[in-house]
Amino acid sequence: MPVLSINKQVRHDYDLIESFEAGLVLTGQEVKAVRSGQANLKSSYISARKTKKLLPEFYLINASIAPYKYASQLKDYEQKRDRKILLNKKEAKRLVGKLHEKGLTLVPIKIYTKTGLLKIEIALSKGKKSYNKREDIKRRDIDRELMRTLKNR
Repeated sequence: MPVLSINKQVRHDYDLIESFEAGLVLTGQEVKAVRSGQANLKSSYISARKTKKLLPEFYLINASIAPYKYASQLKDYEQKRDRKILLNKKEAKRLVGKLHEKGLTLVPIKIYTKTGLLKIEIALSKGKKSYNKREDIKRRDIDRELMRTLKNR
C-alpha cells in the first residue's frame, strides 16, 4: 500500500476523530499524475453537496493534481477542480449526521493505492485552537528529549 500523497499539515491543525477509506473519481491522466507523485492535498477539504437523492455526494475540493507531463496536454484542464469521492451508503449516512454537529469537518489525510485502485483516507475532525497546537509541540519536544536520554544510557 504505497502512499502517493500525504497531507502532513492536517495532524497539526485538526484533532482527528475517526478515519474512513473512500474511492476517488479521476480521469486517466489524473490517475497517472497521482501515481507519479504530482498530487498535493495541502489546504484541501471535503464537502457534501445535496442532490435529488436522499444522500448527498461528497467532493474533494482544492486538491491540486498537476497535468501528466508525458501525455498530450488538455486545453481546459483544471488542476484544482472538484473531484467526487465514493463512499458506502452506511458511511455516507453516518458522516452526514456527524457533519451537522458544530465544529466538525472532513479533511483528506492521504492518497494511496490498494489492489491497483487509488483510495483516499479521509478523517472526521475538529479544528485545534492555537494553544492546543503549542501544547502538542511542547509535548512532542519533551518526548523527544526523553527518548534521547534513554538512548544514551
